[in-house]
Amino acid sequence: MADPKGFLTTPQQQWRRRPVAERVRDWQEVYRPGALLPIIEGQAGRCMDCGIPFCHDACPLGNLIPEWNDLVHRGDWLGAAERLHATNNFPEFTGRLCPAPCEAGCVLAINQPAVTIKNVEVAIADQIWARGYAPPQPPERLSGKIVAVVGSGPAGLAAAQQLTRVGHTVVVYERADRIGGLLRYGIPDFKMEKRHLDRRLAQMEAEGTRFRTGADVGGEFDAAELSDRHDATVIAVGATVPRELPVPGRELAGIHQAVEYLTEGNRVQAGDLSTPSVSAEGRHVVIVGGGDTAADCLGTVVRQRPASVVQLDIYPQPGEERPEGQPWPTYPKIHRTSPAHEEAEQLGVSPMADADARLFAASTVRFTGDGRGHVRELHVVEVEPGTRRPVSDSERVLPADIVLLAIGFSGPEHGGLVAQLGLALDARGNIARDPGFATGVDGVFAAGDAGRGQSLIVWAIAEGRAAAAAVDRYLTGTTNLPEPVRADDRPLAV
Repeated sequence: MADPKGFLTTPQQQWRRRPVAERVRDWQEVYRPGALLPIIEGQAGRCMDCGIPFCHDACPLGNLIPEWNDLVHRGDWLGAAERLHATNNFPEFTGRLCPAPCEAGCVLAINQPAVTIKNVEVAIADQIWARGYAPPQPPERLSGKIVAVVGSGPAGLAAAQQLTRVGHTVVVYERADRIGGLLRYGIPDFKMEKRHLDRRLAQMEAEGTRFRTGADVGGEFDAAELSDRHDATVIAVGATVPRELPVPGRELAGIHQAVEYLTEGNRVQAGDLSTPSVSAEGRHVVIVGGGDTAADCLGTVVRQRPASVVQLDIYPQPGEERPEGQPWPTYPKIHRTSPAHEEAEQLGVSPMADADARLFAASTVRFTGDGRGHVRELHVVEVEPGTRRPVSDSERVLPADIVLLAIGFSGPEHGGLVAQLGLALDARGNIARDPGFATGVDGVFAAGDAGRGQSLIVWAIAEGRAAAAAVDRYLTGTTNLPEPVRADDRPLAV
């Protein structure tokens, strides 16, 4: 502990964002470049000598947070990089995309603002690359075993990197035209620029991981034949089936799944398209859903200059403080404002009294069209907290030229790959597996959202790392790879 009084003498400072008027004109990350490094050593010094680091336990990856906080405060970036990489293959992703359950578990957060762990993590991650602390780590010798990883999201990439580094030949199969899964096409650039992903993929290729794009395993590629050609197979296809909203009028044109809208937006930024086929410019937009995907849609809509935008959240508006039923160190459901909500508020694009564009305790009951088959209005009612019963005489009508459904995913696709491999499903419709990630089909393992269900990026990376250890043991009889989680661990309620 470098500064025993840091938590008493140093106030919390967050990474400053660029001005709204500037950042909504581009798609670059919302935070000020260079604004984090001058404050981060002091912020890391706020970490307490708490004895039992609950932040460590709150992190699904088991990140060694107190250790790298201390190293950052002392200016030892190489040491911090080594401690961070010891548990996390991709800190440049988690430092930008994770909701930071570790900060909710910070002991300082009992009665003060938490240590800004996520900011410290992203500072280390960026220094790792700036200082050349992430050279490729090819194996000293090859095992002669070939492993197929199906899916190139964070779980698949983590499993692939771990298995490559211990000497197995790993081929990652991705049905899209680029590697990255939702990291590539589901996350807008203003949240994480794709250069971070491309840089890590280049490292993995230099280590020996092979990538095959346009490989639709379960479609064009028979999954059973592919599995037979490899010594082991890791299924990391994610939970890609979006939840539906079965209300009258759903068939109208102009109602889109969020992932389709975000994918097209990312393709425009990648140069694949000159303009999106679905643009919010000059349109009235309603986003159905209250999570991170809905906020990503909101930030994208704002940059397309809508006439208005409203985000519907079926839950009541949370308070600013922890609810009594969610005591420390649990992750509390409190009112949080994302950069996208800040943008909507300052630009005045919300027609609601809630300046940040959110309408809470709101449930969609039906859509109505313009007589030509296109949506024009969304009918919404207020619902009672807990029961979700409609409040009488609360129906209101919102103008809606475009509706984006951001209500989550129900699990992996059940046809194709799942059917061809004969994989069983659990009660929630996910791929069934034992605590060691084995599916019951010899040599086939499942990791990430495909087996867990929709969850966090830290859980995906943790499962990919643990599944890699299980595969290594299956292939060689033993493993030196870390095993941070078991497949029956449940996700945090975030």
